[in-house]
Amino acid sequence: MQLREIDLNLLVVFQQLIQQRRVARVAEQLGITQPAVSNALARLRKLLDDPLFTRTPAGMQPTPLSEQLAEPVARALELLHGALNQRSSFAPAHSERVFTIGMTDIGEIYFLPRLMDAIAQAAPGVSVSTVRNAAVKLKEEMEAGHVDLAIGLLPQLRSGFFQRRLFTQRYVCLFREGHRLDKRRVSLREFSAAEHVVVVSAGTGHGKVDELLERSGVRRTVRLTVPHFVAVGHILQHTDMVATVPERLAQVLAGPFGLSFTAHPAELPEIAIKLFWHAKVHKDPANRWLRDLVFETFAG
Repeated sequence: MQLREIDLNLLVVFQQLIQQRRVARVAEQLGITQPAVSNALARLRKLLDDPLFTRTPAGMQPTPLSEQLAEPVARALELLHGALNQRSSFAPAHSERVFTIGMTDIGEIYFLPRLMDAIAQAAPGVSVSTVRNAAVKLKEEMEAGHVDLAIGLLPQLRSGFFQRRLFTQRYVCLFREGHRLDKRRVSLREFSAAEHVVVVSAGTGHGKVDELLERSGVRRTVRLTVPHFVAVGHILQHTDMVATVPERLAQVLAGPFGLSFTAHPAELPEIAIKLFWHAKVHKDPANRWLRDLVFETFAG
């Protein structure tokens, strides 16, 4: 017999008859009429060429073939039911899921400490793996389901993606405490005269700030160019260089590295940091749980 020859509903009726042994009970359990149960049984008898059940005063008694089929049919239906409903719920307290999040080094510095603390409290068995946005083909990896979420300034994630804004922030000037620019206001001339470390952050929108400064005619003496933000705190701590960085990164780095920051003298737009996920996981309960946790922890 081929699977295409059988109606799955017949197996559901069969399983209920094995359990209930009475047509009336099966009809009540499945929400159908007794003639419908009898009709399903008649069809199944014809397909399998076996009576399957015989009527007795104690109810419908299974034949040897029915007893042989009972366990594998029940197991198959349970497996199918689980597969079809695996997205219906997510129990974070009992999950051992590994989530993969795409983020920059700024994201790792700013988001991960608080995010991991929140996860530890709500889902102690859940773990996180991060990938750098610039190190993978982020759009393709999210489309393939290899990356669950992405956080940051990511203008390339548009078609096929959902997004939710976490917060907006401005760019600031960051430098060591005691620097000659360490004051309330810095002029554009003072900014231009300083020596700078510039971060070329591929795969994000942060590189736009350098283009904006150049288009605005702001000239800088660039002494150092690095491919990521993670070393900026160490560099500024021991030099007189200045860096243009997002404000929330400056807030995180200031204390540990003895740095100060001030409003940027150039007219730079505020940037929106967003949470991104692909349409294919939009209704996935596990993904939705993590999205909500990120939003509750960082939005505002």
